[in-house]
This record gives sequence, C-alpha cells and structure tokens, in this order.
Amino acid sequence: MMRLLKFFWWSFVAVFCGLLLSFSGAYLYLSPTLPSVESLRSIQLQIPLRVYSGDGKLIAEFGEMRRSPVRFADIPPDFIQALLAAEDDNFANHYGVDVTSLMRAATQLLKSGHIQTGGSTITMQVAKNYFLTSERSFSRKINEILLALQIERELSKDEILELYVNKIYLGNRAYGIEAAAQVYYGKSIRDISLAQMAMIAGLPKAPSRFNPLVNPTRSKERRDWILGRMFKLGRIDEARYQQAINEPIDASYHVPTPELAAPYIAEMARAEMVGRYGSDAYTEGFRVTTTVPSNLQEAANESLRQGLLDYDQRHGYRGPESRLPGMTRETWLQELAKQKNLGGLEPAIVTQVENSGVLVLTRSGQEEAVSWDSMKWARPFLNTNSLGPRPQRPADVTQVGDLIRVQRQADGSLNFVQLPAAQSALVSLDPESGAIRALVGGFSFEQSNYNRAVQAKRQPGSSFKPFLYSAALDNGFTAASLVNDAPIVFQEAGMEEAWRPKNDNNTFLGPIRLREALYKSRNLVSIRVLQAIGIDYALNYVSRFGFNKEDLPRNLSLALGTANLTPLEIAGGWSAFANGGYKVQPYLIERIESRDGKLLFTANPPRVPQAEPLPDTTAQPMAAPDTQLSANAAPAPVAAERIIDPRTTYILNSMLQDVIKRGTGRRALSMGRGDIAGKTGTTNESKDSWFSGYNADFVTTVWVGFDQPESLGRHEYGGTVALPIWMDFMSTALKDKPAHAQAEPPGLLTLRIDPLSGRAATPGTPDAFFELFKSEDTPPPMSELEPGLAIPGSPLPADEAAPIDLF
Repeated sequence: MMRLLKFFWWSFVAVFCGLLLSFSGAYLYLSPTLPSVESLRSIQLQIPLRVYSGDGKLIAEFGEMRRSPVRFADIPPDFIQALLAAEDDNFANHYGVDVTSLMRAATQLLKSGHIQTGGSTITMQVAKNYFLTSERSFSRKINEILLALQIERELSKDEILELYVNKIYLGNRAYGIEAAAQVYYGKSIRDISLAQMAMIAGLPKAPSRFNPLVNPTRSKERRDWILGRMFKLGRIDEARYQQAINEPIDASYHVPTPELAAPYIAEMARAEMVGRYGSDAYTEGFRVTTTVPSNLQEAANESLRQGLLDYDQRHGYRGPESRLPGMTRETWLQELAKQKNLGGLEPAIVTQVENSGVLVLTRSGQEEAVSWDSMKWARPFLNTNSLGPRPQRPADVTQVGDLIRVQRQADGSLNFVQLPAAQSALVSLDPESGAIRALVGGFSFEQSNYNRAVQAKRQPGSSFKPFLYSAALDNGFTAASLVNDAPIVFQEAGMEEAWRPKNDNNTFLGPIRLREALYKSRNLVSIRVLQAIGIDYALNYVSRFGFNKEDLPRNLSLALGTANLTPLEIAGGWSAFANGGYKVQPYLIERIESRDGKLLFTANPPRVPQAEPLPDTTAQPMAAPDTQLSANAAPAPVAAERIIDPRTTYILNSMLQDVIKRGTGRRALSMGRGDIAGKTGTTNESKDSWFSGYNADFVTTVWVGFDQPESLGRHEYGGTVALPIWMDFMSTALKDKPAHAQAEPPGLLTLRIDPLSGRAATPGTPDAFFELFKSEDTPPPMSELEPGLAIPGSPLPADEAAPIDLF
C-alpha cells in the first residue's frame, strides 16, 4: 500500500513538475513577444468624427464604429453586476485566470474533440480584444492567459472593466455599452432600466444570436437568465427581479439622429477633415465645430424648399411618380418601404378618391386624408410655358394606386405636393470674415449628393454686373455718368453672323445714368461700359474678388454675366460690397478638438479691421499665420486685404439699394428694411435665376435652375424665382436686428445733378437730384462740357457705335 501511495505521490509530483516546466518554458518562449500592458493605459479607441453647428447641435457622425467611451465612475452598479453575472461572476476573486472555468473548458474539449468554450475571464477577454486575434488555437490561448496575468498585476479591477465595456462589440455597429444603449434604447447607459441593462450585458457572448432587434425571443431568454443569476448571487432582491423579469423587450433601432439637418455642410466638413487627417479623421474622435448657427441653417433649408415648391406648383402637375393599381395593402406598404422622404416630402399611395379630397397610405401604415384645397394648384403640366385646364375635383388630379408625395404641416395635416424638377442653392456668409452662416446645395441631399452651392458652375447673368460697375467707378465713371442705351452690333472677322446683344425686354432708353442702368439692368449699357474700360482692365480688376481668370470670358459677353461661377464664389465676391471693400475667404470649420477636448485648430481668417485705417488701395495681401495651435496659444488677428476704395463700395451700395427701391428687386421692399441692397440675375432663355444681396451683417446668394440647363419659363426671372427665397431667408436672419449699413467714408461729396446732362445742376434746374461722387470725380457744370463727347457727362468716345473686334 505504501509503495502504491509513493507511486501516486511521485506521479503527481512528476505531472505537476512537467506542467510547471511546460508552462515556464512556454512563458520564457512567448513572453518576449507579448505587448506591454502599460500601453492599455493610453489606448486610443476608435471614435467617429462628429460635426456640430456653431451652437453645439450635432449635424452628422462619420465612422464605421459607433462608440462613446464612458469612465468607470459613470457605469451604473447594476450594469456591472449584470455583466459579471453574465461573463465572470468570480471576477473580484481571481487574478486574471479562473482555473475552474479553464478545467471546465478542457473537459468539454476532451469530450467533444473540439473547443466549445474558452473558459475566458473578463481580463482574458480584454487581453484578446486589445492585443490578440479571434483565432481559436492553443498558442493564442496561452498568450491570452499570460497577458491576463500581466494585466491583473499592472491594472486595477476598475480599469480592466472600463477597458472591457468600452471595447466590446454589441451588434448594429455599436462598440461599447454607451453606444449600445443609444442604439437599442436611444438613451444613455445611466438612464436605462435594470432589465435593459441585463439585455445589453447578454450581448457580448453572441451579438447576433441574442440581438433584441433580430431575435427578441432569444434575447429575452438570455436577459432572464442573467437576471436569474443576479438574484441567485444576491445582487438584486426578489422584488426587483420580478419587476425586471416581467418587463417586455422594448428595444428598437435608434439611428443617431442629427439635431440639425445640414447634410451638405456635413459633407463639406467631412471632406476637409479627410484632407487634413486622412483616414484617421474617421477614427480619432475629432469634434468639428462649424461656423453655421442652427437657426440660420434651418431657415435656409425651409426657404429654399418652399421657394422651389412654389415655383414648381406655378408650372403644373407632372403626374404621379408611378401607378400601382390593383395591389394589396401589404404590397403597397412594401413599395412605400422602398421610397425615402426627400426634402421633407413623404411618399404615399392613394387608396381612395372622394370629392372632399383623397385618402393616402403612408409608410407608417396609416391612412390619412389630403384635402381638395391643397390639390387645386395641380393643373396638368404641358410644357414650361403652358398648363392644362384647372382641375374641378380630386379625380381630375389623381386615382387609386398613384404613388404621390405629401407634405406634413405643423398641425399634422397633409398637403398634396410633388418633387420639384428644378434645383436651387443658397449660400450666406458673414462679410466681415467669410464665415459660412448657412449653405444648402439642393432640394434634398438624399435625392442628390451634388452640392450645387460649391460644385455647380453656372452663368450669373446680371448679378455679375456690380463687379463691372465697381471697375467703372474706379476708372472715371460716376453714378451720374450718361451711357447710351441703344442698339449696337459687333462683327468679328470670321463670324458667320454679327452679334446683336439686346436688353431683356428688347427696348431701348437712350442716354441713361449709370445708376439707373444698374437698377434697370440694361445690358447694352453694361457692354458699352466694359468696352470703355477695356477687357484687360476689367479682368484684372474682377479677379481681385477671388475669381479665377480662366472662368471669365475674354470678350464683351463678360458684361452680360457669361462667366462660369459657383454660388459660393459669387457670395464670396459680393462680400467686398457688403464689408466696405475687403477681400475675405469663405470658410466652414471654426475649430477642431481632440477626443479629450484639446484644441487642435481654430480658424483665423483674414477679417475686416474693426478700426478702419485710411484707404490704401495699393495694400498687398497678408499671409495667414499657422493656425495649428498649442493648447493655450491664441492666433494673432489677420487683417483682410483691401481690394476696393471704400468710397467706391459706398457709392455702389447706394446704387444696389436702388435695385430694391425702384428696380428689379422691388419685391424686397416688403421686408421693410432700408439697409438691404442686391441685384437680380437671369441668363438667356431664363435658364438660370439669381439674386445676390446683403446688409452689413449677411451677404446671401441664391441660384435656381435645372441641373441640365433648360428654361425656367417665359416669365420667370431672378426677381420671381430666386428673390423670394432670398427674402424668406434674410427676413429670418435679420429679424430683430437693427439696420446695419456701411458707414460713409471720408472723401465723398453730394451734389445736385442735372438729369439731362449728368452735370452739376445750376440753380433752378428742373427735376435736379442729388448724387454721390468721389471728391476728385465731381462733374463740372454744363458750361465746361468739353467738345468731342457724344453724350454729356459720359467718358465714352463720340463714335461709340462703331464696330470693334471681340477679344
């Protein structure tokens, strides 16, 4: 017997020593390749890029992983207990490895012949998640055990749990418990119930199998098992257990909903961040704050969409998006599920047509009424300039099975609408700095990602004329200069036909003051002015506003706005008129912060000086300083470059105010403001409609047209299509703001002018009026009129109608 005991004893010693030697050898072999546990203290989890409005509202989130790391102190104790009950109830007692669990896993391996469970503790899972792959092999398992032992020696239990709950994948792109709580319940982990915590605690084992959205039955079984374990272990009492066990599975998919709808802004910010940081932009947890206030962006969204709907309804109903008659309700719902809300317009299918309106099935599965009053606009579309007869009843407009669009009103009622065929863009800037205050690139980003505000190069038409008039005012012309509004013909060698430019209404006013020519938008005057100042001078002058010379035609058609420019470029150029003659560069990102709130970048664009120095038209551009900041550094302010004499902008501003008071922008008088100025623009055949305008607070440009250029209609102009959108937006932007116009600079004089000659009026001159002049450009009295001028007060040559070559 003694010999047998000795045999077993020495056998045990041998086996133990063998295992010890094997484990020691494995440790010596593998330990040099093990990573440093200390790196876990500074681990950088992947966090998505988040873009915010200037007032802190979330616009968008970019990145594959939804993650919002939480500190251990912010994790509810109930969740900790649920997690330990589900994953590692001996966590507080072991040193990284639970021998009992490993023996159980080994026994299952011997019985089945393959690995069923790994016997992993939470510490071992941290080792695997942060340092190892998911490969099932003995070498990886040994590495996992060795790392777990190291982690337990160097980190506290709280630190280990914090690492674990922020790393684990919990389904539906949610990484970490905070992201999971947001995805499944739309709440923070701190605000969900015990039963909901238990559901999330059950996901690490199998995020797909126990997903409450995909398998609610299995998810409930797993949740209830965890709650039972918590009760058995004494972590909760029976009352809480019973309450939690009886709580239904109420998880639903909560997509992180932007607090501000600004998808074009979000995409611009994303592209800029990728340009700065490459692919790290999506994973380093950058927080980007834009220059856009949420109230202005919301106003821009609404103004643009309503303006397009109003234009669209003036041109009739083009019919349903598709016809789906004779289908079941279930089939209709399947078809509706394929459709998206576009620009706030919901898809719906007509289920019943009555005299009082129609009933429609919406994607929610409900049948709702659409009143006949909201359908009366729907005259049949024949072509851009023609409509069919007015409908007399709903049946004249639609029929059962039609897939249509409806617009939900504030009171919940539905209006009959259709997706506009035309598109639009709106850009609003702060003229003092170039900060983008609102930007919309189309009716719906979901319908088209094409950002017309920054990508669509279109002809600005007459909204380009102020740049040429500014050049003229700096080249001898005055607001009182007379220019002949009369037919003119140009014949260039090699041209098959002569060029005969004309005014919009094909009328001619004869000699007309420059001021009047601008607010009446006379094309022939603009051409004669450009002819007088010269193409080269005009191109050099206009390029000061930030335009690329390659986009500007090198011929007299430049006077008619045939350059190809984007709405953002136009708004940027117009900023100089609004700010008194300084060049600013539009920008979007105000600041960038790291995941831990450290300031990485703050914008420091050239700004209009607050205390304006004496005019210096020869000033050179100032280089912007390096705006990559240390934590406490503040950028030195940068003075914007002066590109125009402030007297020129002041005179031009008064001329552009006349566009509102008595010209093509008269509709804007309804705004009741005396500090706004602007200019309409309409291109040939009304293919593009523009309005650009400003006060000293905002400069805003609106474009309307078709993506594939075609006429907007015979009676559609900048003043009928683009101006109403501009007015709607600017009314909101300027609400409760006092009048704010450019201060009058020194060096200006006001003189009474003879309306017939443009010269200083003598006493008793009938209908004389006051006009602004630079002190050096005041006109002499009529008695000093020099010979050789065809038109009194004009710098044009006498033989102005002679043909010239087009450059």
